[in-house]
Amino acid sequence: MILIRIDRHLPLKPIHFYILLVLLDGERHGYGIVKEIEERTHGATRLEPGNLYRHLRRLMDQGFVEEAEDRTTETEVDERRIYYTMTPLGRRVTAAEAARMKALAHAAEARLGRRRAKA
Repeated sequence: MILIRIDRHLPLKPIHFYILLVLLDGERHGYGIVKEIEERTHGATRLEPGNLYRHLRRLMDQGFVEEAEDRTTETEVDERRIYYTMTPLGRRVTAAEAARMKALAHAAEARLGRRRAKA
């Protein structure tokens, strides 16, 4: 068994985290990823297709994402589209990034709480 140090992949770029969060719900094609990120961020984050595929390639190179073989998430499948799915490593890295961000937020809240108490 090969052990992979997850912390060496952290912190993730925010856009990579968004892409991985979308893929937690199941496989998606590029346009589906773009639209889901846009919806989840209420339009604050918009990706151009060229940028999306550059980020997907990077995530694939790191072993976090791969092309999906079974396209079962949509009722009508367009064979021309490439669907992407998260790998087990991608799931572990996403969980580690979420935990890292949660700890960071708790530390900030604790510091902010102390400052309010002093004021």
